[in-house]
Amino acid sequence: MLNHNHRSQSSGLQSYVAYSRRDVDRIPQLQRLSDSERMGMKAVSAVLPFRVNKYVVEELSDWDKVPDDPMYQLTFPHREMLSAEDFDEMFELVRRGAPPEELTAAARSIQRRMNPHPGGQRELNVPRMEGSSLEGIQHKYSETVLFFPTAGQTCHTYCTYCFRWAQFVGINNLKFAARGVDQLIAYLRAHPEVSSVLITGGDPLVMKTSVLRRVIEPLLSP
Repeated sequence: MLNHNHRSQSSGLQSYVAYSRRDVDRIPQLQRLSDSERMGMKAVSAVLPFRVNKYVVEELSDWDKVPDDPMYQLTFPHREMLSAEDFDEMFELVRRGAPPEELTAAARSIQRRMNPHPGGQRELNVPRMEGSSLEGIQHKYSETVLFFPTAGQTCHTYCTYCFRWAQFVGINNLKFAARGVDQLIAYLRAHPEVSSVLITGGDPLVMKTSVLRRVIEPLLSP
């Protein structure tokens, strides 16, 4: 449900409000777009992740310059994000009100054709220990390990250029996600050449402080 914005009486700060695909027709600023343009947004966002927040919409975007406004380009779905053929397929499904299961099936087919993990990320960059792959970890460069904590695999706003989109579309076997830090610690002990750990996602700073502490503090001990 679309939450109503309110200000905290104690702090005077605006509360965080997120908009997603289901809110396209209810974001006031989008009413200046045509029905066809909004259907196009729904078509693209059925395939690729879409989330924006009220601060981006109301404070950072210049709606008098849409569609050329940079923040609008950065955060709202555009038909060019899909091939012309895929866009037309999804647009027609949205236009005729296809049931959710049909829309999802078409989106899944497109997503798997979009090469979600280029460069052999899952085959070449996922490290192994004792014959097993270490889920939620990538070791691309000798001195740097990437770590994907499960709780950090989301963002307050998804950028339209996001190359990690496969983390956010609900296909678990495409996600990098680690539920704990024990395997990471063991791997670092076995690889002294690693001098940096990049905690990534998503935006790991969406995690609660207590959860982030459980990831970072073990890395600080000898």
